Amino acid sequence: MTTDVRALWDFRDPGGSRARFEAALEEATGDDALVLRTQVARTHGLARDFDTARAVLAGVEPHLDAAGPRATAYYWLELGRTYSSATHEPASQTDEVRAAARAAFERCIAVATAGGLDGLVVDAVHMLAFADPTPEAGVRWADVGLEVALASDEPDARRWEATLRNNRGIALGQLDRHEESLADYERALDLVRPLGDPTRTRIAEWMVASALRHLGRLDDAKAVQLRLEAEWDADGEPDPYVFEELEAIFRAQGDDARAAHYAARQTAAAADGEQP
Repeated sequence: MTTDVRALWDFRDPGGSRARFEAALEEATGDDALVLRTQVARTHGLARDFDTARAVLAGVEPHLDAAGPRATAYYWLELGRTYSSATHEPASQTDEVRAAARAAFERCIAVATAGGLDGLVVDAVHMLAFADPTPEAGVRWADVGLEVALASDEPDARRWEATLRNNRGIALGQLDRHEESLADYERALDLVRPLGDPTRTRIAEWMVASALRHLGRLDDAKAVQLRLEAEWDADGEPDPYVFEELEAIFRAQGDDARAAHYAARQTAAAADGEQP
């Protein structure tokens, strides 16, 4: 039986995820074992230990000649992530590094496409935006990913729509195309809200409100951000990004006292987040 690696992941806890993958490896064989090892590598990457991640993948590479498309696609996907991802520091992203990432993601796409693995195709396509980080490329890769995801009957591909809409919205915002950006954020929110995950829903609402602020709809943006402030505070997890938006909103409305209040809250929340 093929292991469902998504069920073993908690991306907020790479170490705990690694323990689950390593436990599953004790009974896994063949391609299943190879896939699990690629996910062990990814846990090291999320901890910014890219050398260890590549060392784990180096142990997978000799087995690829006899492996199926799923294991091979995962290998190339995770190898690409060791070069370019959201976890990498910008200073590390040289042209050479990005070229290595791009080559690996393109290998993943080729293998996964031939194997009918649409979810892995979309994952690799969305990663190409990290190897090609201009806003124009961000829109282009989001569009490519959406084309594959929306045409697919595979749940692993369809579930990417919300993420791709969010990524497209970010890139459009960077291009000052805020009306289009808002439309993508609202679509992402519509997709996320029924999942019942408060954190994902609040993040999607924050993105909508941020686009509203950029469009000058300050009262609408403020209403959302003030509600988010109350919800995060009630959970004991004050969010500095909410405070950043509220500071900008009140500054734009000429309320310097309230803006200063949220600037102070932002600094305090960020400092608390840095505590061990």
